[in-house]
Parts: sequence; C-alpha cells; structure tokens
Amino acid sequence: MKEQISIPTGKVQRASKFLSTGVKVGGNYLKHYALKSINGDTGKDQLHSDNARDIYDTLSELKGGALKAAQMMSMDRNMLPRAYSDKFAMAQYSAPPLSYPLVVKTFKSAFGKSPAEIFDSFSHNAANAASIGQVHVAELDGKKLAVKVQYPGVADSVTSDLKLVKPFALRLMNISEGDFKLYMSEVEERLLEETDYKLELKRSVSISEAVIREGIQGIYFPTYYPELSGNRIITMDWIEGMHLKEFLETKPDQQVRDRIGQSLWDFYDFQIHRLKMIHADPHPGNFMFNQDGSLGIIDFGCVKEVPEEFYKNFFKLHAPGVLDDYDRMVALFYLNEFITDQDSEADKKLFIPLFREIIGLMAKPFFAGEFDFGDDDFFQSIYSLSESLYNNKDVRQAKTARGSKHSLYINRTYFGLFMLLHELRSRVVTKSRYQG
Repeated sequence: MKEQISIPTGKVQRASKFLSTGVKVGGNYLKHYALKSINGDTGKDQLHSDNARDIYDTLSELKGGALKAAQMMSMDRNMLPRAYSDKFAMAQYSAPPLSYPLVVKTFKSAFGKSPAEIFDSFSHNAANAASIGQVHVAELDGKKLAVKVQYPGVADSVTSDLKLVKPFALRLMNISEGDFKLYMSEVEERLLEETDYKLELKRSVSISEAVIREGIQGIYFPTYYPELSGNRIITMDWIEGMHLKEFLETKPDQQVRDRIGQSLWDFYDFQIHRLKMIHADPHPGNFMFNQDGSLGIIDFGCVKEVPEEFYKNFFKLHAPGVLDDYDRMVALFYLNEFITDQDSEADKKLFIPLFREIIGLMAKPFFAGEFDFGDDDFFQSIYSLSESLYNNKDVRQAKTARGSKHSLYINRTYFGLFMLLHELRSRVVTKSRYQG
C-alpha cells in the first residue's frame, strides 16, 4: 500500500478536505438521480459504493478521530448500509501507512533521537497501520519488539474532526440529532483518552497484570517498556499469533474454538465485574489467535471505566425474570434512561416494548448459562431487529436520546464480543464467575 508523506494537521486544511469530499458525494447523488431518471429505479447500491469509497479515501488520508469513528460504525452492523460497513472496516487493519521520515520526526520530538539511535534495528515500513497510529517491528538486545507510533496532529484534531464528520454521520447513521449528540460526546471522550499513550501504557500494564494474577486461562499479553515509550510512542514485546481470518483458514477444530471463546468471555467477564473497566475495542485486529487455543491481547487504547451506579442499574436488567415483571422492568428503564419523566404516553407506548425486545434478545447469552455463538438464527434475529430500528421513522424522529451515555461503549463491547464469538462459532459457558 502506498505510504503517505504528510497528514493535513491544520483545522483549515482538514476542513477543506471534508468540503471537497462533500462535493464528490454531491456529484455521486447527481449521477444517481440522472441514471434513475433514465433507467427508472436503479437502487442505491452503486451510490452507496461510490460514496463509501470517496468518504473512506478522505478519512484514511486524514486519519485520527474521524477515521476511528468510521471504524467504530463499521462494527455496529446495520448502523450503516453494507457498502459503508465493508469499506470502513478496512480502518481496523489497512489504513495507508505513514512514511518513515514522519516516524523519525515523531521519535526525535519524543526522545531527541531517531529510531536507529535507540534500537538495534527498526523497520522503515509499518507492519500494521490503523486509524490512530501504526506499528513497526524493532529489535533491541535480542528482543523482537512492536513499536506503536501515533500519527502527527491526531490528538489535537479529535474534537474538530468529529464536528466536521457530523453531516456525513447523521445522513449515514439514520439516527436522531439527540442520539447523535450523545453518541459523539462519548466517542470524543474515549478518543481523547486513546490518543494519550501514557494513559494507554498505564492501563495496559494494570489490566494485563490483574488478568494474570486472576489466572484466567489461555490468555497472554506483551511486556511493556515505559522507558521506550512516551506521549506518542508505546514499545512492547512483539507477540506471535494469527489474525482471525488467517486463523480460521487453518480450520481449527471445535475444541480449540471453544477454548478461545471461553477465554474471551472470561476476560471480559472479569474486567466488567471485578475491575469495573473494560477493553472496549473488541475488533479482531486487537487479538492474536493460535492453533493451541491460546489468545494474545495486544491493544488497550480504548478502555471504558464503568461508574458503580451505572453498573448496578445496567446489570439488574440481566437478572432472570426481570423482563416478565412489568413494574420492575419499567422502573429499571427509568434508572437506565431508556424512558424519562418528560416522555409522553405515546413515547412510552413506543419505547417500552421496543427496549424489552432489544434487551430480551441481546441478553439471551447471559440468561442461558451456556450459549452456542454459532447459532445463525440468533444473529439473524439481531440483524433483523437492527434493520427494523434503522427503518423505523418514529424511532429516528424521537428528539430525546435514549440510554445512559455509559451504555454506548458497554453495548458496543458486548456486541463486538458476540460477533467475534460468532465468527469463531464458539460454545461458551456464559454464567458469570465474577458477578456479585
């Protein structure tokens, strides 16, 4: 993939990129409607494909907050039309890498030295490039290392980028202004944390050490090196393993799939219930899979700390029988901000049964005690419900955002975990070992 020799960092430069993309998208719509007038209803597949390409090309050049937001939306199936989800998912693995001279510049700013002056060897080409930074392979004193380097200007442009991406996101996500504001305020907070590599290093060490002390089976982590890390650089051991697609191509047997799935489930179960913080970016690129059933975890950039009051109210919804006790269920809906005192009777009539259906479906694995994530019917039910919500005009036109802002990353994390387990087709004991 062709390297970038520069990244637009000024607000005016970045805004003009968004503006030029808006012009391209407008041209795509004009082309679509012209063809429609000639050929009748031609469908929107080509329009979505053209727009997805043009928007992704711009975001991948700018990198940073806007590209990360696109990556997140690609993980939430049916939040976007398929063409956008498929294209934006590329941000997980294959954003265009930054050229080596810019990497050297970042090192000199951090350490006053180039990579060649610090390491015995350092790859000029990135081994992996994503939305916030890229990874290089290095060696020092016989150790193979992974060095994550943040793109220039990313930390300073998060807030302005999310404002610029708003018009595209509102149109694509098909949600209310209130929901969008809630969504993006939480995204901005997490992204600002994700650009703080000192915070990431601290969390990486504390969570990995806690999991090791707990003795959760089948999981391993890199060792981190604070003396070779800084505000925009993190150095850790290079750990071996395969990405999910490569791993699945080896056709692992069911026992191995189940072992990895159980390790994943226990890893998240421990974090949420004991640590009250959670690795909130469960896309496949953050995990390394092995044929012996072990699982490497390599990135703690996005971590959600869970407030105690929210935690108590949220997990009460997972108690057996709660959805069959109408008064108790509605009281919990108020506590979780699904409905409010400002809602009309019509609002309550719309949202109470809707949230009961959503929670009843998404909580099935928790209620079951053991769950087969290879169950295609379960996931088809999720896709069908998501599609019906996407097309529900009454839901989209609601002016009040629904749910605590804290639920955004928790729901996203569990949905991402479900999708990983579905691709693995794992059978998992879901009864919590850690919930009080």
